[in-house]
Amino acid sequence: MAAKQANVQYSNEDLEPPILSIEDAIARSSFFDLPPAIYPKQIGDLTKGMDEADHKILSAEVKLGSQHYFYMETQTALAIPDEDNCIVVYCSTQLPEQTQGVIAKCLGVPEHNVRVITRRVGGGFGGKALRAVPIAAACALAAFTLHRPVRMYLDRKTDMIMIGGRHPMKINYSVGFKSDGKITALHIDLFINAGMTIDLSPLIPSAVITALEKYNWGALSFNIKLCKTNLTSKSAMRAPGDVQGSYIAEAIIEHVAAFLSMDTDSVRRKNLHTYESLRSFYGPSSGDASEYTLPGIVDELASTASYLQRLGMVQYFNNCNKWKKRGISWVPIIYRVTPRPTPGKVSILNDGSVVVEVGGVEIGQGLWTKVKQMVAFVLGQLWDDASLNLLDKLRIIQVDSLSLIQAGFTGGSTTSESNCEAARLASSILVSRLKPLKQSLEEQMGSISWETLISQATMQAVNLSASAFWVPENKLDYLNYGAAISEVEVDILTGATTILRTDLTYDCGQSLNPAVDLGQIEGAFVQGIGFFLYEEHVENSDGLVVSDGTWTYKIPTVDTIPKQFNVKLMKSGHHEKRLLSSKASGEPPLLLASSVHCAVREAIRAARAEFSSNDDKHSTSTFQLDVPATMPVVKELCGLNTVEKYLETLASSQGKVEA
Repeated sequence: MAAKQANVQYSNEDLEPPILSIEDAIARSSFFDLPPAIYPKQIGDLTKGMDEADHKILSAEVKLGSQHYFYMETQTALAIPDEDNCIVVYCSTQLPEQTQGVIAKCLGVPEHNVRVITRRVGGGFGGKALRAVPIAAACALAAFTLHRPVRMYLDRKTDMIMIGGRHPMKINYSVGFKSDGKITALHIDLFINAGMTIDLSPLIPSAVITALEKYNWGALSFNIKLCKTNLTSKSAMRAPGDVQGSYIAEAIIEHVAAFLSMDTDSVRRKNLHTYESLRSFYGPSSGDASEYTLPGIVDELASTASYLQRLGMVQYFNNCNKWKKRGISWVPIIYRVTPRPTPGKVSILNDGSVVVEVGGVEIGQGLWTKVKQMVAFVLGQLWDDASLNLLDKLRIIQVDSLSLIQAGFTGGSTTSESNCEAARLASSILVSRLKPLKQSLEEQMGSISWETLISQATMQAVNLSASAFWVPENKLDYLNYGAAISEVEVDILTGATTILRTDLTYDCGQSLNPAVDLGQIEGAFVQGIGFFLYEEHVENSDGLVVSDGTWTYKIPTVDTIPKQFNVKLMKSGHHEKRLLSSKASGEPPLLLASSVHCAVREAIRAARAEFSSNDDKHSTSTFQLDVPATMPVVKELCGLNTVEKYLETLASSQGKVEA
């Protein structure tokens, strides 16, 4: 409240006009440097690929907007001064260790004087990473200066104005292709609006290109610019860069199909990777040929979801209905993830209860559930008959920056599996210590209980606390695969979109907890629907955020979820290098929500064909549908002006008949 009473005055004389768009940044060459070490690698010979093409589309454009994080809990922190010039900060963050370092520098004290504790986070999606640090640091500074506890939290409006969100992008592309739809070369100019500070923006280009590479483009080249503007800094948001890259690929595929007057399905299939081309684009991340499950996923999904039959039903519906049109479309995804080094600690107390510490933060992704299962599973192996169930004896405690160091960050979809592996290693150490004692006791006493084992271990000075630091072997990247089919119905007169059905298949490996992974997949998909259809980040001519609350910013609700939502977890084979053969599930399924956007495009195409003249047939199939495809955008692209002309013509013809 006090901050809102402050009156800050400053002069803007002799200042250049602010840079408020990607176009402004390009015109004034306002860019951040992109380190060469993380610049994506280009594939093949673009000139040769273009020469081999029968057709070319030159300088086409795609635009993607931003997206607010809109977590349930806004940014918050509580700082409490402690003795010896120390401070304890409780904050909602995905980066406790980095937050500790920034606070220490801000206060001018060693890091061991700053203790950051995070019990859990009420929703993050990347917005509680670097964007949470200024709130925690400001709160700590006030508490340190005033020598009294200070609590800070942002109201929803302030949070939405200052925290930023997903990176807006502008893409210009040129693509060469054969008459049968096979693409031979692609070049894109990628412009990313990073905002006023660099934040995590240098990581975005690589993610965009990696997701874009889900199709075999033949040759792929690109020019990437991180645009520095005077807008709020953008940061990593769930599937950062990947969701944009995957959609860009679909926009290009659909443009090629429209140019050739071909079915989009056949163009997609024509350009799916073989295992050989997958290796050329993704390298060692591709794994073995048996791990490339995407073609099988696509075929199975098309069969189980009756894609061809429903495509015919959609065409029949559109022929019978003038003011409502349906569309159906499917998309594949390839998503690369990188497990990270992670610490874990497991301690058994005197009464047999177990305390577990891991570096990851529980942000609603089911981390604690999976870690508890893993520790119970490993410690339970002390009993050969698997009769020991320790779940009720386990407790995961909060992340503490002075208790467990080198914790890294929570994000990137691999936190659960990395932390489970660290916990597994620590638990295995305890099993190796307890197993000889258990065998000795059983020889003397027969069958023994868990409590007896721990009591004897305590008396015999067995170390009942074990720490482990898991480091992935050889930067163990791997690929995730999935596909989704979505069917929508569009009201031409209002632009309202109803998602009738979505069928989704995702390769989750051998899931550690199918219920948790299913929730992650469904939640990610629905958040993706918000990005592609509803969540419009709006700024005024002065660059100020206008969409700063639920009245002006629309997130998905119960009525925007697909009416029929079928999700299948594909259980792929054993993989010795992954944790119990599991795979990530937190972010990749978000990319599949582009199937809804593509289905809307098909419905719009049907509407435009309904009212177009014979001289205007090409424009009915070729048009730009930006992201998000909000009601006004859909309504306009459906051709409301042609609808009005149709009604005028109909009224005129009726008048002539009556005359």
